Amino acid sequence: MNILEKLCFYAQNQGQNLAIRSGDSCLTYEELDAYSSRLANFIQKSCGDDRSPVIVHGHKQVEMILCFLAAVKSGRPYCPLDISMPNSRVSDIINAVSPSMIFALEQEREGAISIKQLSGIIESTKEPVDPACQVKGDDVFYMIFTSGSTGTPKGVQITASNLNHYLEWSVGLGNSREDKQGKAFLNQAPFSFDLSVMDLYTCLASGGTLHLLDKETQLDFKKLIPALGASGASVWVSTPSFADMCLADKKFSADLMPDLETFLFCGETLTNDTALKLMERFPKAVIMNTYGPTESTVAVTEVQVTKQLAQSSRPLPVGKAKPGTFIEIHREDGTLARAGESGEIIIAGDTVSAGYFGRPDLTRKAFFTSMKRGQPHRAYRTGDKGYLDEAGLLHYEGRMDLQVKLNGYRIEIEDIEKNMVRLEEIVHAVVVPNMKDGKVKSLTAFVTGGDKPDSGLRYSKAIKDQLKAFLPAYMIPKKIVHMESLPMNHNGKVDRKKLGGMIR
Repeated sequence: MNILEKLCFYAQNQGQNLAIRSGDSCLTYEELDAYSSRLANFIQKSCGDDRSPVIVHGHKQVEMILCFLAAVKSGRPYCPLDISMPNSRVSDIINAVSPSMIFALEQEREGAISIKQLSGIIESTKEPVDPACQVKGDDVFYMIFTSGSTGTPKGVQITASNLNHYLEWSVGLGNSREDKQGKAFLNQAPFSFDLSVMDLYTCLASGGTLHLLDKETQLDFKKLIPALGASGASVWVSTPSFADMCLADKKFSADLMPDLETFLFCGETLTNDTALKLMERFPKAVIMNTYGPTESTVAVTEVQVTKQLAQSSRPLPVGKAKPGTFIEIHREDGTLARAGESGEIIIAGDTVSAGYFGRPDLTRKAFFTSMKRGQPHRAYRTGDKGYLDEAGLLHYEGRMDLQVKLNGYRIEIEDIEKNMVRLEEIVHAVVVPNMKDGKVKSLTAFVTGGDKPDSGLRYSKAIKDQLKAFLPAYMIPKKIVHMESLPMNHNGKVDRKKLGGMIR
């Protein structure tokens, strides 16, 4: 069964079980299936032959998931946008997508359907959509926009087939689908970040209950720890950084979350120290380390992190490829690297994306066809550096270009730089990551232009405030340093390595 068929099955067989809860709002499986089908009927009748994506703009409302499912049931992909994105970025994406419909669930937007209107539509529309309309096979299921090196985000298209192949694997991560059924899954990531696919759809495919943590709760430590205790979560899905933040409170332990059985990590490097601390606090929980870019549907490798592995392998491996996926390491000339030899990580298989929306040029550059076992498979050049050891375990060694992961978010350094020079007082901008224990801890921007500021702190704050109009908060450098000139290397390029050595 595909994900929509499974949702229908759970609606018919455990319809009164909770599917989603966010604060005081919740939806049962029966409500989720019925309401999304009614809304899909409205979309289908309103949009007719227009199969353009449906934009869903909001933050952690249960209604967002209704809109996702309604879109795909009507035969259209959905594109989630979080309210943390600047309005200019939201507008850029809307203009690029030319959506068939927009749902604005947090802030009203001209021409968009509000959350109040949404409720009225569901109440007044009694007929479900024809199941024959729904996306299937190679139809695009969702699009997630990631940071782009041109300064403009690019939309990664994931098909129904990609998602269903991913779910066949993800429901068994850590423990079986049957073990997960009826259990609570923790949602930490916003829906505009592909890590959320791991909790949202793995949960629904397992018949579990998705517990949504909103941004306000996550940013307020006094609220966060009690909220985690009240979640009743059995399956934890997050970036390692979020777990690190929680570990700062000694109450974060099995006493607080006695039902926690499985940690699923993706989005950035899981350190040995973090894994060992979690083992100490949650001795009965299984810790799974995974790896994969947005372009390969969230994750494609897995390894269970045991105490023995955490003590013997530094840094931790990210695991072996899931069924239906092939991992290769290519040298610069495109030939296969030997075991233990570093190179670019290449992913081929059934979860590799259909490409970038409206960007055939970028698609041709990043995607290609690879023959595996006599069959053609879609393949993706990740731009990530790594190697395969003798046991076939993949080890991730960072980016080969100017792309970084910060708190689980994938960020193109050039995206930030191009948006910084949009400011009148900045002529040149170079952004450098601050590394610690193999992870990006923060970003520092070195800039030229304008008069030397009297106060570095006031200057930094003023630039950050202006950048809020162009960049989401997680992409704004923590520190901004004004310089008379930037150091150059022997090739006549900015010496990023030297700038990195200046970070304190």
